[in-house]
Amino acid sequence: MSSLLLEKSQKEKWVLADRVSQVCQNPTVESKRVIQMSDEFKIVSVDADNVDAEGFFCYKSKPKSVGYQQKLSWLKQRFAEGMRIKILYEGQRSVGFVEYIPGEFAWRAVEAPNYLLIHCIWVVGRGKKKGYGSRLLDECVEDAREMQAHGVAMVTSSRHWLAGKKLFLRNGFEVVDQAPPFELLVKRFDDDAPLPAFPQDWEERASRYGAGLTVIHADQCPYINDAIKQYMELAEERGVEARMVKLTSGREIQDTAPSPYGVFNVVYDGRLVTYHYMGKREKQALIKLWGG
Repeated sequence: MSSLLLEKSQKEKWVLADRVSQVCQNPTVESKRVIQMSDEFKIVSVDADNVDAEGFFCYKSKPKSVGYQQKLSWLKQRFAEGMRIKILYEGQRSVGFVEYIPGEFAWRAVEAPNYLLIHCIWVVGRGKKKGYGSRLLDECVEDAREMQAHGVAMVTSSRHWLAGKKLFLRNGFEVVDQAPPFELLVKRFDDDAPLPAFPQDWEERASRYGAGLTVIHADQCPYINDAIKQYMELAEERGVEARMVKLTSGREIQDTAPSPYGVFNVVYDGRLVTYHYMGKREKQALIKLWGG
């Protein structure tokens, strides 16, 4: 990273540090709180003190896997930057979660200073169609208001690995930018506040990776490790030159990632192929590119 980017990143950390510290010390938003919403469910906040016991929702049945351990280590570094995870339980079973962080430290290719940016929100199985997604979203909005942020932002997708936009539109968000299949949804608390935005140089970003197959990744999602294996094994099978590039900071992703998702991208000969695990469509597209 250039000295200019390092200086910019450091200044942002100084500006945000006091705000994050104040919020963490405020008992009304104490990160270890358990919020009893009803007799049927509760929302538990996860932080550095309880993440080993609570986990982070995903891969909870595989705590010894590489993906889980990488995510756990990554999380422990992010809490000091203001990372929040809220897990919703029905009885003893976790059925949903939301993960968010100040935009200055977001692991998405978005410029969103003084916003909270949601990385993931997910409700599964029997937890669906009960309003739990809105409950989790409310947690983030409440924290953003108490931090005196401009609002809340989320990168959505019409495909995989990211939530769609319907939940956000129902909860007062608006579409403010697009990079198909991605859309940037925002809920502003002040109409005069500057809006978050996507970069506009996607093709240039992808072209920097040059010839061959490049799998660009980070540890933000525990499922990424398996997706990396899919692409690297296919490349080896087809005799295609391949390499992996790991991104290690939110700032690096904001400045260099070739798609809004940021933490996983597959580039071939300087062009973005996909941002998620390999399905039949992705496999056929790559084999066609490789002349198979």
